[in-house]
Amino acid sequence: MRHRYSILFFPLHVIVDFLSLNAAFVGAYWIKFQTVETVWDQPYATLWATFNLIWLIEILLLKPYIFPRQLFKADHLIRKLLILMIIHVSVISIYWVSIRAYYYSREHLLITYLLFIGLAAVIRIGGLLFLREYRARGYNNRRYVVVGYGKLAASIKSFYDTHPEMGFRFCGYFDQPTLENQGLLTGDYTNLLAYIQKEQIDCVYCCMPYIDNNNLRPIADNAEVLDYQVKLLVDFRGFLARSTSVEYHDFLPVLNLSSEVIADFRVNIFKRSFDILFSLLALGLGAPFFLLIAVITKVTSKGPIFYAQERIGRSGKPFKIYKYRSMYVDAEKTGPVLSGGLLDARITPWGRFMRKTRLDEIPQFYNVLIGDMSVVGPRPERQYFIDQIVEIAPEYRSLLKVKPGITSIGQIRFGYAANVDEMVQRLRYDLIYPKRRSFLFDMWIIAQTLRVMAQGRGK
Repeated sequence: MRHRYSILFFPLHVIVDFLSLNAAFVGAYWIKFQTVETVWDQPYATLWATFNLIWLIEILLLKPYIFPRQLFKADHLIRKLLILMIIHVSVISIYWVSIRAYYYSREHLLITYLLFIGLAAVIRIGGLLFLREYRARGYNNRRYVVVGYGKLAASIKSFYDTHPEMGFRFCGYFDQPTLENQGLLTGDYTNLLAYIQKEQIDCVYCCMPYIDNNNLRPIADNAEVLDYQVKLLVDFRGFLARSTSVEYHDFLPVLNLSSEVIADFRVNIFKRSFDILFSLLALGLGAPFFLLIAVITKVTSKGPIFYAQERIGRSGKPFKIYKYRSMYVDAEKTGPVLSGGLLDARITPWGRFMRKTRLDEIPQFYNVLIGDMSVVGPRPERQYFIDQIVEIAPEYRSLLKVKPGITSIGQIRFGYAANVDEMVQRLRYDLIYPKRRSFLFDMWIIAQTLRVMAQGRGK
């Protein structure tokens, strides 16, 4: 008989928990009253019966001992135990108040629960360690095959090879023979069901990218007759960086590729509030200093104090970005040209100093106040250069999901870019931000920016 001992796990678990519960009840009674002779007398006999009855009802309703092997882990087992304990304590408390059973010792109840949770936790962890070792040695295994050969098929096999304690034994790949899988298959679709029956396969993993519905249907239709499980493997790995989520339309699961983290209301509200307060504080306290920078910019070279340029913001929306002018007038009269670094002849001497200390970026606090930018975020670029960047690094589009910022990881680690290749290099840093966005991370970036400004190390 296949898995003749597995059927014993459930009743064994139930019996062990009942023994632990009763041992804890009696042990707590002895600790509190220094005797066990009267534990079965009233009123504690009623309390003892109530303890067991409530635990039995919990087991029948919640079925806490039924879970797949993938969840047979210490944290999952302890979490379920704590949930059962909380429910049990709550029901006993209601029972106690409803019958006005104030004659029961609170200390006895506390000790009972402490002893029970200790015993139950030790038994669960001990059983877990035993089963892991038992299965790693080749016992109590589940035999499985993988239908549809490819990278995803190799991934599930690699997972179980890495975790022998889960007790899954690989029995072969099945697919239509091709040059790619030649010599790797145990069989094809024509002999799959016969092999499952002969080898008593427990689980069939079907890799959806490599199997069509015509081949999948017979596998699913015969699962109950041949007593095996069918599990579908869908390759979502390419979407993980997009913070996917699953929505249920009645019984139909729908994969949402829109980033839940980026669209999170609470994060955006908190970040926007911080941006406004920080910008007002910076502009208010630094007003005399910023006025001085404006005067120096005006007298050191001909032209306006401020420079405005169209950039692309969140969701591809264009906006005007403002800076203190650091180049001579008509620096781009021949068309869009990136700065060639601090030695670029188009940069004024005063502009060179502002760029090294990042002072030319200060007017962008106005962009923050009107909502075009954030204090921290990926640097916005012009559409002319975005088109070139996307050809080399399509992942740049993910940066358009967040509001651009005055400072970023790319600005700290790399600085200004002199060509598209350098813009792509800076992009590698900025791509980190949407995945790690948080208040503490923003504070770290701001602190690093202040350090770069103070040291005059802006590139």
